[in-house]
Order: sequence, then structure tokens, then C-alpha cells
Amino acid sequence: MSKFKIIDKDTMLIPYEGFFYDIYQHSLAVKNRLLTGYDSLTEFASAHEYFGLHFKDNQWVFREWAPNARWICLIGPFSGWKPNADYALQQIGQGNWEIKLPAHALQHGGLYKLWVEWPGGAGERLPAYVRRAVQDYQTNIFSAQVWKPEKEYCWRVKYFKPRREPLLIYEAHVGMAQEEGKVGSFKEFRERILPRIVRAGYTAIQLMAVQEHPYYASFGYQVSNFFAASSRFGTPEELKELIDAAHEEGLIVFMDLVHSHAVKNDLEGLSHFDGTDYQYFHRGGRGWHPVWDSRLFDYGKTEVIRFLLSNIRYWAEEFKFDGFRFDGVTSMLYYDHGFGAPFTSFESYFHNRVDRDALTYLCLANDLAHELGKINIAEDVSGLPGLAAPRESGGFGFDYRLAMGIPDYWIKTIKQKRDEDWNVEEIFYELTNRRHDEKTISYVECHDQALVGDQTIFFRLVGDAIYHNMRVDLRNEQIDRGLALHRLIRLITLATAGDGYLNFMGNEFGHPEWIDFPRAGNNWSYHYARRQWSLVDNQELLYSRLAEFDRQIIALAKGYDLFRSGPALKFHSHVSNQTLAFSRANLIFLFNFSPTRSYPDFPLEVYGGVYRIVVHSDEIMFGGHGRIAPNQRFFSLPGPGDKLQIKVYLPSRTAMVLEKE
Repeated sequence: MSKFKIIDKDTMLIPYEGFFYDIYQHSLAVKNRLLTGYDSLTEFASAHEYFGLHFKDNQWVFREWAPNARWICLIGPFSGWKPNADYALQQIGQGNWEIKLPAHALQHGGLYKLWVEWPGGAGERLPAYVRRAVQDYQTNIFSAQVWKPEKEYCWRVKYFKPRREPLLIYEAHVGMAQEEGKVGSFKEFRERILPRIVRAGYTAIQLMAVQEHPYYASFGYQVSNFFAASSRFGTPEELKELIDAAHEEGLIVFMDLVHSHAVKNDLEGLSHFDGTDYQYFHRGGRGWHPVWDSRLFDYGKTEVIRFLLSNIRYWAEEFKFDGFRFDGVTSMLYYDHGFGAPFTSFESYFHNRVDRDALTYLCLANDLAHELGKINIAEDVSGLPGLAAPRESGGFGFDYRLAMGIPDYWIKTIKQKRDEDWNVEEIFYELTNRRHDEKTISYVECHDQALVGDQTIFFRLVGDAIYHNMRVDLRNEQIDRGLALHRLIRLITLATAGDGYLNFMGNEFGHPEWIDFPRAGNNWSYHYARRQWSLVDNQELLYSRLAEFDRQIIALAKGYDLFRSGPALKFHSHVSNQTLAFSRANLIFLFNFSPTRSYPDFPLEVYGGVYRIVVHSDEIMFGGHGRIAPNQRFFSLPGPGDKLQIKVYLPSRTAMVLEKE
């Protein structure tokens, strides 16, 4: 017997038991060291309550950690934006600085920055723990903003206990969620988009680009101010009201959390904050990401661990986020950021590639999230075993991991194979090939596949025909193919998903074109940085039919408790006929991927009884051709070898879901 259940469940990991033991022991040792003087990780993760600007005992208190600094002062309109000894911070030990000011010295909405001097230089900085940063759109320069409204936000849902199953996530970007060519707001999202998500049936929202980032086109992945909600979307209170409204609807709210790197900007971010390149980050070249051109945290530093763990606690408690989708986990895990040898064997995971400090930090982040009652999801393309296994079993503690190979597989299939060559055995294998002791979230496509330079699945399937032939009465063969395959791909991905399913906003109805944020290369246009909801609202267009199909299959997953029913069990596949059948949740899922062959009396072995169609993909209201009569019932009859079977009409490029009465 191994020390860990994860090894007992997968004997192929036995040669690497030492790796799991080392990480477990190291993370335990680091945790014990951090908790010296603290009762819990939650208590340790409280740096945001000490550092930054706070109003306490009728005075302002500001603290900053800057061990290499020689002199720091606050600057703003109150000092003419010039360094002034009256606003100088005092050293209080351990690299910390502090200033206390009377209540009248700073006002709500007022702007300020830090002036930091270090050996050989000086410069303006934004506080590391700043909770509000605003941009001057004339100069594009960010400043810290005093934020102390007269009334604190009063939560309507004070205690929200998320129902984790079924986990059906709607990934959304607040800024590009509106149809108008502009940056959308938290308020507009709450009023206009949230009701759409509720009607679509999803049970969770994943909000992107929440943390402040100087460059809008970074999609929120070049974070400058880790404790500040992006001011371009509205106020902190408006974000809280959005989350509150989602909780009223029973929706879980995830935050897309970026702890894998930080923006390289000195003026807005943490880079060279106290004049060194190593305060928060690794020294020298190791502190720079070779592809993202951003800064890389030193996860071995106590101050960095506390900064990042406090960041988790802050968003969890101040804004009541229910969980976090950790971005860029692969980059964190490996010294080569995943750009080295392909992950084709266990040896490629464990051969001196893993950054032990980074993995230890992720273990601690998961421990903290669980102390706080939150849910963590890992975005990792490598497939590191144990990433989403419980800590006590030898794993690293994420609750879920994204099945990132699935969208890559669909894109590869569409690009490289003729429809006649789609292999149903291969499809089923790719969709179900996962570690069954770890919870996974499947998806056809997320925001990554919709970015400029790439294409959404539907856009790949129909091409330029999307601009001319999406009217219900003007469809053509290319559109029909795209509609049919889009429905099949989404249904089979959902039906085989392990423990959750994700969709990026608009993709459920085949949103046209790509995502491209305003930038110099497109003349700062918002044309592609929006969602065209009018397309799906127009019943004369086929987008509405795809949206209706998505609603139906999401309702199916919820109504039959799909993800808690065990894995999909394949009981029929015929590669040359391109037919596939599997059972799950007392349902039968039957697919015909053939582009040309329909089967009038398709025989399907079943248990004895009467079966009815729950849903099928060829319904007129889904954009299909209505070749399958509704409300059919199928009676089992003796077949070859005294086995029972039903016979169904299975048209080309269709799927049906059957239930035994």
C-alpha cells in the first residue's frame, strides 16, 4: 500500500511516488512555517487588512512593503503631485512603511500615488494593495483613488451556499458583453446579460478580466492591480450588486484569477516597485515570461505567498465570489512554462521540470479556498496527474480541472478530416479519456478559440456563408452542415462530460466572427469586441434555433442529473457507418455522424421495455429538417441471438436521446 490513495488508484504512478511525497511534505512544511503565530491560513492571508489605505479610528492609515526603498511619500492634488515631506511615510521595520493622516486629509474619490526613492533612482508607483485605480483617458495614466463611499454595500443575499452540481458554466467578459461598440459595465451586464444566462439554464458564471489591467486588449490577463476591480466596468459596489443578483438567481459566480504572472509596467504594476526587479518576482531572466512578456512571481517568498493568498481571501470575502478559475497553471507548474517536451508520458511531468515552489503555492491556495468554502478550477493544458485530486490523497487540491484537450481535438478534426472520415471510436475516446479520480469540466470552445487569429467552431464549419445564408428561409448545404455538426458536437461533449460543462458567451448560438479588442491594428475599433444579441433575438435567423437547442440540452443535463450518474458507457459503435451509442443517467444517446447515410430501421440492442424520444437534434425548432417524427415510442422486440432491440429511423448527421418509460 502506498502512502497516498492517488498512487493506489493508478499503479503507473508508483515510480513517481517520491515526487508526490516530496510536494506533500514540502507544502506541509511551508504551511507550518507560515502559520507560526496564526491559527489558520485564513488568518495568515490578511495582508490586505494591514497594507494599503484604510480609514480607522477617524484617521487614514497607509502602509506599504518596499524593503529596498529609501524614502516614500504620498503625492496627489493635496501635494501638487510633487514629493512633500508632510506626506512622507516612516519606516516601521521589516521593509514596511507607514503614514497616518487626519480624516480631512483625503476625500472619497480623490486621486493619489506613491513617490518611491531607492538607491540610484526614483519614480511614481501605485500601491501594491490598491483597491481602486482609475485611468485618465486623455493621458491613459492610472492613479490610485480613495474609495470610501458614505454607505457600504448592503448584501441582499448575505449567505450563499453554492449548489455544485450540475456545474454548467457560462464564461463571460463584462466589457464585451454588450452589443453597442463600447466597453460594457457591471450594471449593464446585471440588467441585460444576467437574465439571458438564467433563461439559458446555466448554473454558474465565470467572470473574466475583473482585476485591473492597463491594456484592455489583454483580455484581463496582464494584471496590474490585483486587489482592484477594473474601473472601466464600473464601481466596486456595482460589481457587488451584479454578484448579489446572480446569487439571488441561484448562480455560482467564479472569478478568472490571474496569479500566474503580472504586467511588466512599472508605473501601474508591481514591476521594479522598490527599484529592484526581485521584490515580488524572480531575479533576472527567470522573472520574465519569454512569450507573454510579463513578470513571474517568486512563489518561494513568504511575502509573495501572503500577497497572493490575501488576494484570494479579499475577493472571496469582499465580493463574495464563490470560486476561482486559476489561469495559466501550466506556465506556473514548469520551469519551461510548458513549452518544452510534449506531455506524452508520465516521465515528461516529473523529470525535473516542475517548479516545486509554484506547485506548493497552488496547494496552499487550494487549502485556503477550502477553508473559505470556495471552489477552485485549474486551467492546465499539461494534464499533470493529481492536480484536481484531494490533498489528503496525495493530490494538489483543485476541485476541478478543465479538459483542455477537447476543444483542440474538435478543431483538429474539423480542419484536418473530411466529414466522411470522422471516427466515432476516436471521438468517444478523446471525450472520455481522463483521470476518473479527478473532476473535469468539458467544453467545445471557450474564449481562447474565439480570439482573433482563430475561429469559433461554428465559424469554422460554415465560413463566409454565415454572412448571407443564416435566414430561416435562405439556408444552403454549407449552413445545414454547420448547424447539424454544431448540434452534434455540443451534445456529445456535454453528454460525455465528467463533472461539468463550460461555454463562452454567444458561442451557444454560433456567434459570428472572432473577438478582437480595440487596438492600433484595427484602428481602435469595438466592432469585434461585442456580442450581437440581436442575431439570436431575431426569430427569422437560425441563431435562435441553435440557442434553443442549447437550452434543451442544458435542461437535459440538469433534469437528469447527468454528471452525478457515473460515466458514459458505450455499447455500440460502427466506425464505417459512423454511428455511436452510449448510456448515461438512464438515457440512451445515439449519434449518426455520417454526412450522407440515413438508417431507416437502425437496430439498437436494449433492455426490454418501451422507449421514447426525449430530444433529437433534427427538430425544426433547432434548425433541423424535421425528419424524425416527434413523440415516437419504440417497443423492444426479439433480435438476433434472442437479444432485445428497438429499431429507429436515424437520419444523417443527427442525434437522439431516448428514455425507457
